Amino acid sequence: MTQRSTGTSDRELAAFNAKATGADDENGEPVGGLTGWTWGGTCGVSMLWVHADHRAGGWGGKLLAAAEDQARRRGCARMVLSSFTFQAPDFYRRHGYVETGRAEGYPAGNAQVHFLRTL
Repeated sequence: MTQRSTGTSDRELAAFNAKATGADDENGEPVGGLTGWTWGGTCGVSMLWVHADHRAGGWGGKLLAAAEDQARRRGCARMVLSSFTFQAPDFYRRHGYVETGRAEGYPAGNAQVHFLRTL
């Protein structure tokens, strides 16, 4: 998965938000984030990321739980997501996600792993 940061725009928006609200958590640096979608009774997690300095703090689980709560509020009965073997498949297994398939050799020497969790 290729990720692109807007760098300057992110910093400028964080500075504006801090000045406007007085809230300056982590000096404008995000701890993590999650993006996703809902459709047809399913919630899909597109991306979940936690800064390396905060990965032992339970933030990934908190973000995932918040997404699951939001999915339930939207009437979803299941969660789906994918991870690469070099990323976090064991993290998702620990949170109750079951492997439903994989694409071997994507990227070369690795696999993309697909997961499902019933809510």
